[in-house]
Amino acid sequence: MPKKNSLTARRALALLLAYLTLCICGGVVVSLMVMPAVFGANNMAKALSPSLTVEGIDFDVTSLPQKSTLYASDGKTVIASFYAQNREVVPIKNISVYMQRAVVAREDRRFFEHAGVDVQGVMRAFVKTYVAKGDTQGGSSLTQQYVKNVLMVKAREDDDPIAEYHASEDTVARKLREMLIAVQMEKKYSKYEILQGYLNIAQFGSGSLYGVEAAAKRYFNTNAADLTVVQAATIAAITKNPEKYDPSIEANQKTAEEQRNIVLDLMLQEKFISQAQHDEAKATPLKDTLNIQSVQQGCQVAGDAAFFCSYVTNQILNSKEFGKTAQARQKLLNEGGLEIYTTMDVNANNAAMKAARDTIPPNDPTGFEVTIAAIKPGTGEVLGFGLNRTYDATDAAKTDPTRTSINYAVDQKDGGGIGFNVGSTWKPINMVAWMMQGHSITESLRTYTRYANSSFNCAKFAGKGTWSLHNSEGGTTSPETPLQGLIKSHNTTQASMAQVIGLCSIADAAKTLGYHNAILGQEDVYSANSFNPPMIIGSVQASPLTMANVYATLGANGVECTPIAIKKVIKQNGKKLKVPSANCHQAIAPEIAQTTAYALNQGVLKGEAKAAQLDNNRKTFAKTGTNEQTYMLTAGFVPNTVAAFVAVGNAETQGDFSGKTINGVTHSTWYGMYIASPAWKEFMNTYLAAINAPNDDSYGTLAGQYAK
Repeated sequence: MPKKNSLTARRALALLLAYLTLCICGGVVVSLMVMPAVFGANNMAKALSPSLTVEGIDFDVTSLPQKSTLYASDGKTVIASFYAQNREVVPIKNISVYMQRAVVAREDRRFFEHAGVDVQGVMRAFVKTYVAKGDTQGGSSLTQQYVKNVLMVKAREDDDPIAEYHASEDTVARKLREMLIAVQMEKKYSKYEILQGYLNIAQFGSGSLYGVEAAAKRYFNTNAADLTVVQAATIAAITKNPEKYDPSIEANQKTAEEQRNIVLDLMLQEKFISQAQHDEAKATPLKDTLNIQSVQQGCQVAGDAAFFCSYVTNQILNSKEFGKTAQARQKLLNEGGLEIYTTMDVNANNAAMKAARDTIPPNDPTGFEVTIAAIKPGTGEVLGFGLNRTYDATDAAKTDPTRTSINYAVDQKDGGGIGFNVGSTWKPINMVAWMMQGHSITESLRTYTRYANSSFNCAKFAGKGTWSLHNSEGGTTSPETPLQGLIKSHNTTQASMAQVIGLCSIADAAKTLGYHNAILGQEDVYSANSFNPPMIIGSVQASPLTMANVYATLGANGVECTPIAIKKVIKQNGKKLKVPSANCHQAIAPEIAQTTAYALNQGVLKGEAKAAQLDNNRKTFAKTGTNEQTYMLTAGFVPNTVAAFVAVGNAETQGDFSGKTINGVTHSTWYGMYIASPAWKEFMNTYLAAINAPNDDSYGTLAGQYAK
């Protein structure tokens, strides 16, 4: 608890002597100029609230910007860290006594004696600087240094370079401001609370390395609580010049060792360590004590989890739960010290990345992307992504086609691309719409190769002209049932179904299942670019995650969820933040989901999706797709376990597969079953084996009313 003291004579004397010293330094004219400021500031200091807030700045020793950490679904695997300042705040009880003593010896040996302003130190600095005309001396107490650091942090948070300049300028006004606040600080906080604040806020290295805990991990791969004499002296030496004394920089190590030894001498002088401890530490070469750890941050260093990391950060920046503005959300991520527990399953993400690269190596001459998205049915939990690319948000990606920061598995608003034409993987949506209108999948339909667009009319569509289409093998099969039309993936049967129920019914069913377009601003399936008859054979542009979610609804007995990437977020104080909800709900009747699943399984057993059959004779629910010769696709699920979607093709422009050789295989005409299905199968088999998923063949039964 903070220690409340009265303004003792010692503090009053300290303030007065500090003022007199400043007057001498600045001359009589300056004295007259700052006299009103002294008394005004002193009155303000006396009227400070218990939180010690001055000019809107909180000097609370426990409130500092901290890095946020992203975890996988296991709650242990760290995906990435985010920070404006790399800092982990720790209580004084978790900081080595040697570290406490080292910084006091180095920075303020009378710290436990003065009242916030070290008068002797100020006088000494004055004499050396202005009388002896030597190097500029600071004379600042640890409390003053803490105040200065808080002012600097606040200025950076506010992106205020003028305030940052005034917080560090070498002027009488700045020193006076620090002294006044320092005296008041010592009214509210104990010495050890102030020391804790300083050790957590000070810069202990080049770049953005702040606080003793981060420094301990950076230089020695240890915790602040376990710092030894030699380690503590090394860290304490850095604050005088973080860029010059940073021991992780090889060119600095000789100077860093010299500075460390100075700290050891000061610790001995203050009797903080014994002669034996001093001699042993001083005789130890600095380089032999180091165990340098990387301090790189963000998705750039998240390895194969980087694309998932990018998705999570975009979810945070786009979600009002984390702040009213994108700027506020970014600040919370970088400074809020959040523990963010995501839905990423390490096994799923690893399996997806491997399957993508196995299917088409990153440096393949075709340049085609392989993109995989996986989600857990009935939960909305995104399990992982696979891309045959290396995540890279630097300029290097501009000239290296194997690198990108775009996650092609997600929507544009989430850092993705414009989506893929999904081809025949759309067709189960038509079947759901068919049954939602009360029809059976065994009804016989006349099919054609030319349809009047007006025959698809509904409330939001009025077509003109004609639409010509055929099945992949040419022509049409007539009559045919919707069940056979899905098993054989016949286009003409889809058109006949749309004639009967109207285009709006299919669009509505798609939205019910969780579908939307990938392009920013054109997400609604009713948008002009997507709402037309070719939609029913997959001419829309969707992200793999969206399509995986549609299949997840089919694999969860009709329960649709909004994809989520975050399970929970815990603030520094242990409280949980509200996170985006999956909003799981019964979207379609279980009988419709089961019947559609039955049809998908029949497509694997008897139709176009045979290449997707999973290992161990597991009952498989999958659908292949081919969009002309531009995209190869496969989608499917294991009930209540995982749904996945694979897209293969050029994610930026529509490349042509015709006659291409990929991984040593050449086809004059490519189909999804040739390349997307094996990728889907590899991912599913690897992931299911990793989690030891049981084989349940009970799912996917015909419901009587839809099979008459």
